[in-house]
Amino acid sequence: MLRAVDTRDAYANLVLPGLLRQRRLDARDAALATELAYGTLRATGTLDAVLARCASRPVAEIDPPVRDLLRLGAYQLLRTRVPAHAAVSTTVALTRAVASGGAAGFTNAVLRRVSERSQAEWVAEIAPPFDEDAAGHLALAEDHPRWVVGAFRDALGGDLAETAAALAADNVAPAVHLVARPGSVSRAELLEVTGGLGSPGPWSPYAVRLAGGDPGALAAVRAGRAGVQDEGSQLAALVLARAPLGVGLDRVWLDACAGPGGKAALLAGLAAERGAALLAADRAPHRARLLAGALAVAASGQPATRALAVVADATVPAWAAGSLDRVLVDAPCTGLGALRRRPEARWRRRPADVPGLSALQRELLRRAVTAVRPGGVVGYVVCSPHLAETRAVVADIRRECPDVEQLDVRPLLAGVPDLGDDPAVQLWPHRHGTDAMFLALLRRRS
Repeated sequence: MLRAVDTRDAYANLVLPGLLRQRRLDARDAALATELAYGTLRATGTLDAVLARCASRPVAEIDPPVRDLLRLGAYQLLRTRVPAHAAVSTTVALTRAVASGGAAGFTNAVLRRVSERSQAEWVAEIAPPFDEDAAGHLALAEDHPRWVVGAFRDALGGDLAETAAALAADNVAPAVHLVARPGSVSRAELLEVTGGLGSPGPWSPYAVRLAGGDPGALAAVRAGRAGVQDEGSQLAALVLARAPLGVGLDRVWLDACAGPGGKAALLAGLAAERGAALLAADRAPHRARLLAGALAVAASGQPATRALAVVADATVPAWAAGSLDRVLVDAPCTGLGALRRRPEARWRRRPADVPGLSALQRELLRRAVTAVRPGGVVGYVVCSPHLAETRAVVADIRRECPDVEQLDVRPLLAGVPDLGDDPAVQLWPHRHGTDAMFLALLRRRS
């Protein structure tokens, strides 16, 4: 799996399940393989800093397969209860299988140096003191790039203790969240078929959180009546559906960046309950095909559902200005809010990615505002806490569009704690047990 991520830019959460099935690992070995794979990816930056102190050449110059094995061995030594001799010997044996005998000797020597200190001792040696460089210290102590630490700190108002808690939450394997799709299956029915492993989500009336088990083994999930969807993502759809419109009817909704269809399937059910229709668009044909499949399942569960998937670019709208009542803009973003689910993502993204994404986010939101009628509502959502992707985007569009007012999201999330003082809401794993979704609402003045 590590090689697939390195050589093919694969996503670990897509590759690993297939490998586990292919190798027919029992539950115990599958759990260990998952911990080693995801843990090694999450900790890559810190592991490389340790390996740089122990290797005779720069980490970037080590043969890539050997470098992956060194990271895997170092992770076992520093982060697991695998005995040191076992971690070293198995990693050396793997190196011998994929490389030369000289590489195996190199691996043995490096890992023995790694084993001379504990994780805490290595952090104390390689990280700057917290009181001199808090961001630099947290980056190595909590396995995040320094720029991501800074983004979290800024979003949390400079609170370093809470920043540390947010980073730590990214390193904890998240529970699986399910959504009971309206009109297809009730939450009570979904809970009943989880075999006691499910509990009601605390914030969404459609959410079930699983304590274990394979969600794909549930008949409701296989049939599409329920789906795997983070509770924060569910709240994004619910906030748009709950937002008060100005004068006028509530007839046509749009999910502007809808592929692969999780939010759209939920919105389709919510729209059907109101007698409204949903148009769901994605610019990529393969994502639009997935979207069409998700909507077809939603429609089969609730015959009154009127939902259409189209291939369309929301920056050059195919729909008439002022023709829509509700629009969801779930914009492409850095994904910094879902790092706990995508262990390799924190090391793939770069600060240079942010300006281009922010420009795209502004354009999508600008177009969405012109697409709604007076009194219509736009929900702006990104799975990121980065201020340049969240509050700055909303503030710029509000300055550009004097006929737009910002609505307060917080009253629409009754019972959800720690929502802050801003009318937009930033969810957090350490506060809410969800991905770090940002939710804002704009309404065209009537």
